[in-house]
Amino acid sequence: MIVWSPKASEDYEENIDFLLHRWTEKEALHFIEVTDSVLKIIDQAPATFRSTGYKDIRAVVIVSQITLYYHPLKNGDVALIRFWNNHQDPSKLKIG
Repeated sequence: MIVWSPKASEDYEENIDFLLHRWTEKEALHFIEVTDSVLKIIDQAPATFRSTGYKDIRAVVIVSQITLYYHPLKNGDVALIRFWNNHQDPSKLKIG
């Protein structure tokens, strides 16, 4: 099961809102579809994507601007931590 942290939910919604306001519905739908596809992979095989420098945290690029950080849990669930905009200052990323 995939569990969304409050911050992951907030990030996800903010990214969709940004795409709808600054781009088009097409880009927003693409982001949603790619995210859904990646989440299916993570749900089936959480170790598929790269490890990070944070303990037990993995990451996957959803689209070139957004990276999803997640944490496979011992019970088999996966906790989504952040949908991070890669154009932000990386020193501000707080996930560990």
